[in-house]
Amino acid sequence: MAVVAERAFTSRSTLQRVEAGDASVSIGIYAGVLQALGLLEGLGQVADISNDSVGQALASAQLPKHVHLKRRTGPSHDG
Repeated sequence: MAVVAERAFTSRSTLQRVEAGDASVSIGIYAGVLQALGLLEGLGQVADISNDSVGQALASAQLPKHVHLKRRTGPSHDG
């Protein structure tokens, strides 16, 4: 524990708060601990929408089911 805290540039008591999931600990401390444990690359996946199937389903449910295009009136310019 002392080695991880030292490598994360934090105290052992803060590291204990991280282990307990304390939300008042800054994201920078969490990132430092992940770096010290060799897990920092996984942090980028936290907000990646491709990993959030529930969020994708909710976003898809809000999309319109039918789209009505307005028709042009007058001569066609397509040739």
